[in-house]
Amino acid sequence: MFLESYCHNKNNKISFTRQQASDFAKKIADDFNPLHDIDAKRFCVPGDLLFAIILERAGLSQNMTFKFSGMVNDNIFLNFPKSVEEKAHITDDNGKEYLSVEVSGKTTDSAETINALIKAYVEFSGHTFPHILVDLMAKEKVMINPARPMIMYESMSIHLESLAFKAVTLELANTTLSIDGKRGVADLIFNLVADSKVIGHGKKHMILSGLRPYEQETINEIVEIYNTKKADFYAKA
Repeated sequence: MFLESYCHNKNNKISFTRQQASDFAKKIADDFNPLHDIDAKRFCVPGDLLFAIILERAGLSQNMTFKFSGMVNDNIFLNFPKSVEEKAHITDDNGKEYLSVEVSGKTTDSAETINALIKAYVEFSGHTFPHILVDLMAKEKVMINPARPMIMYESMSIHLESLAFKAVTLELANTTLSIDGKRGVADLIFNLVADSKVIGHGKKHMILSGLRPYEQETINEIVEIYNTKKADFYAKA
């Protein structure tokens, strides 16, 4: 499938180069989070890439919950399940867990259906910043630290009433941001739509750290840097 370009699979162990992970973030998810830059000091593989690999290998279930517990870098070899019976853990050879998944309901291994959901979800997820989070931060009068912007993907869940689709889109339904000191918890609730009908829903759950009082001028600078970086990438592509 199309994910072969974004990981290495040797002896059933999955690993990623910085270039592969960065290419997935930018080319597939349209995500320019600096954590996914190949020269980032705190580089990490996009959580959406881990999510996509699970679906590609183990199939898509009606109900799925993904919980991220560790940052994956380019020196880690992971053990991914080929199937999931209720719950599975993605670990390295030392037993350290980076991601867990819980499933229930019917399951499909249709490549067309799985690829449609992967591409729709990662495109939606990749546009979290600045499209959604800036409005949320403005509403709550807080913002991330411009010198060290930290937005961490903690969990995601989806519920599908039907698996009989070949194309699907995600539509934002609601957003919340709760603040506790310098820490924020953001939830993005979305609907899954196929053939103009809502066939499911889901939620992306994120942690924002190092929050400080909102400054419009600073936010404008952060967004401008982000958009310039994105434009430069596509200009060179």
